Order: sequence, then structure tokens, then C-alpha cells
Amino acid sequence: MVKFFLSILTVQLVTIALFFAVMQAGLANTQLVMTIGLLEALFSVLATFWFSALARQRHHNELETLKEEHFKEREKIKVNAERQKSRILSKSQKEILKESRRTQAAANFKIGAAFAGAIIFGSIMLYTQFVTFGLLVLTTAGGGLAGYLARGRQIALARKQEITARPQKKISKEKPTKL
Repeated sequence: MVKFFLSILTVQLVTIALFFAVMQAGLANTQLVMTIGLLEALFSVLATFWFSALARQRHHNELETLKEEHFKEREKIKVNAERQKSRILSKSQKEILKESRRTQAAANFKIGAAFAGAIIFGSIMLYTQFVTFGLLVLTTAGGGLAGYLARGRQIALARKQEITARPQKKISKEKPTKL
């Protein structure tokens, strides 16, 4: 705004100076009056171009400022979206792991109860003189329990290796580049 004010003030001062020049020369000297009038018209055209250049430069500066602000906001939105995405992914992985542990615990309880029932049944058979059948039931239950425990250990080790092998994604805080 100051640039426009100074420009308008300059145009006014030149116009006043030319007016006083015409008054000093007198209105009878038409050739001098016409020359000063053409000089004023030329100065007005130059002032118009000057104002146009100032307005164009101001518009260009404001456009660049807006582009930069929009670029920064777009980058901020992208970073926030990436953070939310990683947060949601982490949360869903935790929920899946929690649900699988709960399911695993329920299955472990059922299988443990089945093995306990088999051992109790085998013990009753031994106690009631069905030694061969009781020993058969006890060894079968013991072998099944040992296999089940070995398989559970393998699954736990595989999960542990999967968690340690999974690459952790980090959000960079580098300055974004312009497109």
C-alpha cells in the first residue's frame, strides 16, 4: 500500500509542477501548452504501467505465499495421516494379538481339561485293576500332552522371531521438498 501511495503522490506532484509550468508560460503560447499536455499524457501512461507492474508483483508475491502455506498444510496433513495410519495399524495389531492370546488361553484350558480327564480316567483304571488299559490311557495322554506343549513352544518362538524381524516404520521429520 505504501508503494501505491508514493506512486500516486509522485503523479500528483508532477501534475502540479506541469500545471504551474503552463501558468508561468501563459495560455497564449499554445505550442508550449500542447507540449506540456503531451508530456503529462506520456507521464500518465508511464504511471499506469508503473501501477500495473506494482500490482502484478504484489499479486505474484501473495500467490507464492499462498502456495507455500498450502504446501506446508498439505505436508502437515500427510504427516498426520501417516501417524494416524501407523497408530491404527499398531492398535489393530495389538487387538489381534490380544484376541489370539485369549483364544489360545481358552483352547489351552479345554485341552488341559481333556488331558486331566484322561489322566484321571487312566488312574482310575489302574486303581481298579485294569492295569494294562490304565497304562495305555496314561501313556497316550502323556504323549499327547508332551506333543501339545512342544507345539505351543514352537508357536511362541515363531511369534517372537516374527516380532523381532518386523521392520519398525519411523516417521521422518525432515523438511519437505517442493514439488
